[in-house]
Amino acid sequence: MSAPESAGPRCFCRDCLADQGVAVQGLAARRCSACGSPRLVHHRALSTLTLAHIDCDAFYATVEKRDNPEIADKPVIIGGGKRGVVSAACYIARTYGVRSAMPMYKALEACPHAVVIPPDMAKYVRVGRQVRQAMQALTPLVEPLSIDEAFLDLSGTERVHGMIPAKVLARFARNIERDIGINVSVGLSCNKFLAKIASDLDKPRGFAALDQEEARAMLAEKPVGFIFGVGPATQERLVQRGFRIIADLQKADEIELMRQFPSDGRRLWRLARGIDDRCVEPDRGAKTISSETTFETDIRDFATLERILWRLCEKTSSRLKSSELAGSTVTLKLKTADFRQRTRSQSIAGPTQLAAKIFSICREMLAKEIDGTAFRLMGAGVSALREGSPADDTDMLDRRAAHAERAVDSLRKKFGGGVVIRGIAYEGPEKAQE
Repeated sequence: MSAPESAGPRCFCRDCLADQGVAVQGLAARRCSACGSPRLVHHRALSTLTLAHIDCDAFYATVEKRDNPEIADKPVIIGGGKRGVVSAACYIARTYGVRSAMPMYKALEACPHAVVIPPDMAKYVRVGRQVRQAMQALTPLVEPLSIDEAFLDLSGTERVHGMIPAKVLARFARNIERDIGINVSVGLSCNKFLAKIASDLDKPRGFAALDQEEARAMLAEKPVGFIFGVGPATQERLVQRGFRIIADLQKADEIELMRQFPSDGRRLWRLARGIDDRCVEPDRGAKTISSETTFETDIRDFATLERILWRLCEKTSSRLKSSELAGSTVTLKLKTADFRQRTRSQSIAGPTQLAAKIFSICREMLAKEIDGTAFRLMGAGVSALREGSPADDTDMLDRRAAHAERAVDSLRKKFGGGVVIRGIAYEGPEKAQE
């Protein structure tokens, strides 16, 4: 049974964790009575909320600013190439209208003085793993959503940590900033849907709490597309039937909504009221590990595509190895000059993390797509993931290939990436597009 709201603090300082009393009133109360910090957390249900969504703020850009203080006060865009897209943008760049997934040329039109940095996924994975380990020190119930965000369920941890979950999370955010050098925002609530909403309320370096009662009023004026899982097509169907904002769903009869929307009606009715009974699933991890690139100019030549494909497979293999994962489904992704996407997949007998094996399978699939079509993007990925330790050990040839490739990995780690170059990756005097 949950403790009553009055059983714990309703306000505390995010910096020193000192309780501030039940009420927050007057100018003096806007700063911590112990340390003077203005960063106070106030909510009537602080002592009872246990489910959190943690999101690293502008993760890629923040990591780059951490590693290069000279760009700390400059707009930073992670991406590259005239026809590439923005992978991430810092909050300064966002004030100019730059957003993730925006074409690079549009981003640079909006913010021509931005510092553009190519993504360094290996570095981001390392930092993300540090943050994940710190989360798992709080609770075993951590459900990763991506490299830089996760749900946490801290139910039953108060005795372990000696403080309520809200304070545990505030301390966590403070320690991440101090020890890792990046910022996180925390959303605290009673379920996943509301925790995710809360984490977006106070970015960056935010901490927001939201309970179900106040959530219903806050959701009322939002468009129906605000509910997760409601895409443009579903939103249009809802609008056509008179459900324009969430308040319209709140007024609807549950049975009638289920009749009109057999697959989604009950879920929509519940989420409109802030009801979400999904549990945090700690075993959830990455479903696919992949690498892709957008070309500077369209390519139709097989030899050029093959060379780029090898480098993509090496990157995917490197990410699998660093994550200690392997997969048994290999996927090739292509996007044509007119933006039509082709996705081809092949399952294999045993899981792999070897670049050569991933490349061999992708190369066969690529060869079947060479029909004069010009391509603007290509990617290589591996899914159906599992722990990587038993991978590529199914027969003698696999074992030999794995041993040889990992020997090369060791040489590169010791002497640099250029110490061993496979023939197909050698580009001669002119650098291939990537």
